[in-house]
Amino acid sequence: MSTPVQWFDPELALLEERVAATELAWLTLDVDVATLRVEIDNFALIHHERLGPLYARLDELEALVAEARAARTGDPEDVRRAAEARQVVAELPDLDALFADIREAEAARSEQRPPSEPQVSEPPRRVRPDKEAQRLYRELARAAHPDLTTEPAEQQRRSEFIARANEAYGRGDTAGLRALAEEWSTAPEAAPHPQAPERGQWLRQRLEWLSARIGELAAEQVRLESSPMGSLLALAPGEPEQLLTELADQLLATAAERQRELEQLLGAASPAGGHARHNGPSSRLRSGGPRLAHQPPSPQETSSMFQQIPTVLVETVPAGAALIDVREQDEWDAGHAEGALHLPMSQFTARLDELPDGPLYVVCRVGGRSAQVVQYLVAQGREAFNVDGGMFAWEQAGRPLVSGSGDQAYVL
Repeated sequence: MSTPVQWFDPELALLEERVAATELAWLTLDVDVATLRVEIDNFALIHHERLGPLYARLDELEALVAEARAARTGDPEDVRRAAEARQVVAELPDLDALFADIREAEAARSEQRPPSEPQVSEPPRRVRPDKEAQRLYRELARAAHPDLTTEPAEQQRRSEFIARANEAYGRGDTAGLRALAEEWSTAPEAAPHPQAPERGQWLRQRLEWLSARIGELAAEQVRLESSPMGSLLALAPGEPEQLLTELADQLLATAAERQRELEQLLGAASPAGGHARHNGPSSRLRSGGPRLAHQPPSPQETSSMFQQIPTVLVETVPAGAALIDVREQDEWDAGHAEGALHLPMSQFTARLDELPDGPLYVVCRVGGRSAQVVQYLVAQGREAFNVDGGMFAWEQAGRPLVSGSGDQAYVL
C-alpha cells in the first residue's frame, strides 16, 4: 500500500517564510530597542550622579555672579536677571529623589529573592549590557516571547517568564539570563500546529501584527535616540565614560570662570582702604528657607548691609576656633572644614543650644548667609565673626577640606 503524497501549497510555504523572516526582524529590533533603553536609563543615572553636583554648582555660581553684579550696579535690569538666575536654582527638580526611587525599587526586588538564593552584592550599573547578556536575551526573546503562541495559558506563562528576562537584562545580569536560558530549555512549549486548517489565516494575521509591532518599535527607537540623553549618548556610543569625563572637564572650566568673575565682583565691591572686608550680595537664602528671627526680609541684599558686621579674613581664623558652617547638607557633604560644626541656616534658630561658648566664626559659601547669622548673633549678645569670602576663600587659601563621603572634597 503506497503512502499518499502530502499536499503542498507553495503560497502557504512562502507565507511561512515571510512570517519567519518578519519575526526575526521584530525580535532583533525588540532587543535593539531594549538595549538602547537600558543604555539611556543607565547613562542618565551615571550622568546625574557624576555631573549633577557640577551642574548645581554652576547654576549657583551663575546666580551668585548675577546677584553680585546687581548689588554693585543697582541697575533694575541686573536685579531682574539676578532674580531669574536665583529662581532657576530654586526650581531645579529633585533628581536625587527620582533616582532614589529607582534604587529603592531595585532593593525591594532584591529582598524578594528566596532565602536559599545567595545575596551577592551587585557591581556598579553598566552603561551597556555586555555582549553575552545581549546574546542570551535575544535567544530568550526568540524562544519564549508570549506572542509566539495563541493559547492563553501558554501566553500567560511566557509573559511571566519574559518579564523575569527583561528584569535581568535591565540589570545587565548575565548570570541570571544564563540561568533563565537553562530553565527555559527544560520547559515544554505550546505552538500552533503547522497542519491546522486555519494556518493560512493565522499566518496572515500574524504577519499584519508583526508589521505593526515593528512600526511601533521603530518609532520608539527614534524617540529614544532623539531624547536629550539619547542625543548626548550618540556623541560617543562606544565610550560613554570618556564622554562624561569630557563633560565634567567642561563644567569645571566654566565653573572656574564664573568663580573668578564672582571674586572680581566681590573684590570690586570692597571699601577702599578698609582693613576688614565685607561680603557681597550672594546671601540670598536657599529656596524656601526661613529667615532668621528678628531679621526683616529684604528684597535685595547689598554690600552696604554687611559693612558693620564683624568680619575676619580666612587666614586669621585661629586653629581650633569654633567654626560654624551654616550651608545646607549637600554643600557640607561636598566639602567642609575639618572640625567645623554644621548648623544649616534654615535650622539655625532651632538649634541655638548647640552653639559652643566663646567666640564664634561663621562661614557659608561666599559670606552672605554667614553675615546674616553673625548679625543675628551679635544682636543676641554673642561674640561672632563673619569669615570673609566663605568656603571659596577657605579653599583658595589652601586650608584643609574634608567631604562627607570620603571622596575628594570641593566647595559646592
